[in-house]
Order: sequence, then C-alpha cells, then structure tokens
Amino acid sequence: MWRAQHQRFDAGKSHMSAKLIQPLQPVLMFAPTLLLKAQSVKVAFFDIDGVLTDGGLYMSEQGESLKRFNTLDGHGIKLLQKAGITPVVITGRDSAALRARLLALGVVHAHFGTEDKAPAALKSLRALGLDWSDAAAIGDDWPDLPVMRRAALSFAPANAHAEVKAIADHVSALAGGHGAAREFCDLLLVASGHYASLLQVYAA
Repeated sequence: MWRAQHQRFDAGKSHMSAKLIQPLQPVLMFAPTLLLKAQSVKVAFFDIDGVLTDGGLYMSEQGESLKRFNTLDGHGIKLLQKAGITPVVITGRDSAALRARLLALGVVHAHFGTEDKAPAALKSLRALGLDWSDAAAIGDDWPDLPVMRRAALSFAPANAHAEVKAIADHVSALAGGHGAAREFCDLLLVASGHYASLLQVYAA
C-alpha cells in the first residue's frame, strides 16, 4: 500500500514538472499619441536630482556624500541599452556616489556640474550622430526645460515643478526616485518594439 501511494505521488510530481510555461503577455499600455512621439527615440536624457532620486540632498561638512536611487529605475536604464537606446545624464551636481551609480549602470555619456543643459545635450547628440528629433528627455525643474522643449518627447515625474509639468508630453503619477524614470524607460521600450521581447527573456 505504501508503494502504491509513493508511486502516485511521484506521478503527480512528474506531471507538475512537465507544465508548459506560456509566453507572458505584457500588461503595460501607453496612449497611442505618446507611443508615436517616442517611436523614433534613440537617446534618452536624464536629470538626476528629483528624477533618478527623490530630490533630497544628504550633506555633511565635506559636502554631498549619499544619494538614494531606485533599483527599478536602474534596471530600466539597463534595458534601454539592450534596446539600442543610449541613456545620457545631464546634472547640475557631481558626487562620488553619483559616479559610482552610473558606472554600475553602464552609463558612459554623462555631463556633471552643469546648469546649462541644452549645449551639453547637443554635444552628446553630435557625438552620437543624432538630432533632437531622436531624443527624449525627463526632468523636474527649470534647468531641464531647454532640453525637454527641444526633444521629440518630454516626460516629467509627479514631483516636478508646475512649469515643467505644463510643457511635458506626459506627467507620471510616480515621483522621482520612486519609479517615474522606470515608466519613462518602459514607454521608450514599448514604442521601440523591444518591450515584449525583453520581457520574454526575463520571464522564461
């Protein structure tokens, strides 16, 4: 009797291990107008404070020493690179923590300590052989406006200044440092046609 029960248990276990994994169907959706604007994007400009962080500054007598980043945002930036979209950081600040984070994400195009962001963005565009029509930008404050106004697609986190929200093509319901940048990345991935295939790679 024990042997029969044992055999039935093994048979059930074998049946479970043979379960077929169906392709995962994406659930994320964006407005067609946004997808159309993002379709040709090949470079994505990111601010740091208030976009990839929550905007808080942790200061000591030696200066800024800590920043809080979101892992969802970081993975989104890695996925952009897999899809052939180049992330470029333009920030008014500089710190060892920031540089270490960008190095870990594989971001090689970055401008530090500049408030004059449009010339920095143009320099990167020229280096990449691209134009403003190939660019998307996410920002939260006035220094980001020149880049956002020139880019084909502009995006703002929920915590952005009112003037930035007013010119953005899309304002996220999520705040900087809390997934807004990941939503920006996801939009670009869906528009480029790479989102579903990348999802399957991770879900298999």
